[in-house]
Amino acid sequence: MSRDWETTFAAWSKGPSKTEQDRAANAERQITQAIAASDKLKSRSIDVFTQGSYRNRVNVKQDSDIDVGVLCFDTYFPEYPDDNVKTILEKSSHDASYLFSTFKNELGESLISRFGRDSVTRGSKSFDIKANSYRVEADVAAFFEHRRYTSSSRYLSGVEMIPDDHKPARIKNWPTQHYENGVQKNSATDRRYKRIVRIVKKLCNEMSDNGITAAMIVPSFLVECLVWNVPNSDLLLGSYRQIVRSAIAHIYNNTLSVDQCSEWGEVSELKYLFRTSQPWTRQQANDFADSAWNYIGYK
Repeated sequence: MSRDWETTFAAWSKGPSKTEQDRAANAERQITQAIAASDKLKSRSIDVFTQGSYRNRVNVKQDSDIDVGVLCFDTYFPEYPDDNVKTILEKSSHDASYLFSTFKNELGESLISRFGRDSVTRGSKSFDIKANSYRVEADVAAFFEHRRYTSSSRYLSGVEMIPDDHKPARIKNWPTQHYENGVQKNSATDRRYKRIVRIVKKLCNEMSDNGITAAMIVPSFLVECLVWNVPNSDLLLGSYRQIVRSAIAHIYNNTLSVDQCSEWGEVSELKYLFRTSQPWTRQQANDFADSAWNYIGYK
């Protein structure tokens, strides 16, 4: 008997439960309290925010931890469009006295003070805080503001970190723009966009659990970005089975060659999806779409 994919997809499309969201909110709240209790950090200009799949409400069961960003505005990392803008801005700026390494160390101290040394593990990119019955596991990342200047008076605000092992040397992301773009696409597709992201992520996880290599090497974030690049019209088709079919076909056909997806971006539309700086490749995305098509049994 063939599988009822429409029923499966309908179940997979559902968002996180209130209990999941409450536990995520509790983790964010406690991290904010940890910073407020720190004599070294409480006077700093800091924003604590959820990011990733929890914030964007596309998390599935395997996304068990919540990503929390701790952004300090006291220092920023600039990116200039050209030397003229750089020269103008450097006249009114000065070298920072508060270093990123100092900020990350002080953040770590505040987390250990709040949660206990046994519950906090420092990684190259973030601190891992163990879960309990009250909160989900949390990955807490320290950031300085990243400013991408478009002129001497305008810039886009993102986040930037320096991993402990410098692999890579810097990481720059755009969580606010990612969130806002996702909300807009979800509204434009009658809330289908985020449902399809959840479906394809759960499909990828099931394929991975069944030993399908093409799914095992595809990050959850990449799945979200691939669905982001599916046209809205494809996400407005009738049934979930039709929508997933059209989405996978679009991803497969447009990742057959570099030229067809060279302009594809992450959800923020401020980073290209397929460049040598990314930890995944166009071919991996194409192999996943091909395997997903066959796994479902589309003709």
